[in-house]
Amino acid sequence: MTGVKPAEAPRARNAVRWLRRADGPRERVVFVKAHGRYRLAQWHKEVMVTQETTSAARAASKRKRVSVARKGGAAGGKAPPSVARDDIDIVALNLKPAKLTATMRAYFDKCQERLGFVPNVLKAHAFDMGKLEPFVAMYNDLMLAPSGLSKLEREMIAVAVSSQNRCYYCLVAHGAAVRVLSGDPALGELMVMNYRAARLSKRQRAMFDFAVKLTAEPWTVEEGDREKLRRAGFSDRDIWDISAVAAFFNMSNRLASATDTRPNTVYHGLART
Repeated sequence: MTGVKPAEAPRARNAVRWLRRADGPRERVVFVKAHGRYRLAQWHKEVMVTQETTSAARAASKRKRVSVARKGGAAGGKAPPSVARDDIDIVALNLKPAKLTATMRAYFDKCQERLGFVPNVLKAHAFDMGKLEPFVAMYNDLMLAPSGLSKLEREMIAVAVSSQNRCYYCLVAHGAAVRVLSGDPALGELMVMNYRAARLSKRQRAMFDFAVKLTAEPWTVEEGDREKLRRAGFSDRDIWDISAVAAFFNMSNRLASATDTRPNTVYHGLART
């Protein structure tokens, strides 16, 4: 595409549209209105190419994730010896699975379809529908419902808290989620090992500092800590969500550690490249 027809120009004085050159990716175009006519100010090719590349990488990662999961384990299709029984001996307690309700059966089927596997934490709760259904409902509300926090940020809170608690299950499972959502394998590793070593924004650093303080020394949290979050740009609703996610994973960490719940082996190989 070498030009833009007048009819294609936007109706604002300075505006942006996404257009496509022949046989090329969509690109960001800035128009400026002068003397009653629009002129093409600038093409921003790299911005959109980067976005399309990221989207394509995420889609490819999802396809690979489902493919790997359906092969039954890590990237090579076979779990390493160190975790070979983690999809068999899921918990250290002898709890007989209960019959799934229609709702939970549909949910397990959805996990299998979208992820390629059912997370072991769900199977661990499946001995009692009265435990499983509230767990699923609260998890989905905290991690997937609309929020001022992105899904990635909520996963990063989960990892920061789990790192403080040294929870094997959650570090493996949610460390993988950070890698997948961010498209950055190194970020997932940094969050697992020590979020303070990651090059985070001031907003993110304030969020994780609060979540970890709430984890390690909850009795020391006071108004000054909440005010730091407000100064970092968080609303009071955001502070509730940060606190709720941190609190949920403190509970989940302790339950997983107490019962030696083992993460699905597929998590170890996800989004490593």
